[in-house]
Amino acid sequence: MVSTGDTAPTFTATLGTAEHESFDLADHLGDGPVALAFFPGAFTPPCRNEMLALQEHLDDFHDAGATVLGVSADSPFSQGAFREEHGLEFDLVSDMGGDTIRAYDLEMDIPDLGLHGIANRAVFVLDDDGVVTYSWVADDPTNEPDYDAVLDAVQSA
Repeated sequence: MVSTGDTAPTFTATLGTAEHESFDLADHLGDGPVALAFFPGAFTPPCRNEMLALQEHLDDFHDAGATVLGVSADSPFSQGAFREEHGLEFDLVSDMGGDTIRAYDLEMDIPDLGLHGIANRAVFVLDDDGVVTYSWVADDPTNEPDYDAVLDAVQSA
């Protein structure tokens, strides 16, 4: 599992926008801290709560020079609709193939809901060099991170 002090796996994917733009994490390194918030699935109550909490703190993240990114196995279409419905002003990254989720060792299944290969809820803060300065992985995917701790980590990165 990716931990504090590790060099974060970089990845390319697709943004959950109407244009389905290409995304490359390497393009965001060196421009200030990056907060990667992995979440199990758009349109679920815990994920909505987490993404809305990040949105509420977005000005604080931006004041710290940070980029906030949500990452899930949802399609770009689903992420785009989720982002629009909730007024999210940060990018969501679609990892439908699960490569990034596996690289961060976050893959999980919730068979009762018919969900397989989704991301466990986790947050990683990366510094300019792509080194993980903060990591949190949920014991239960319905748990949310301590947003003040994430913000502190971003301000320290």
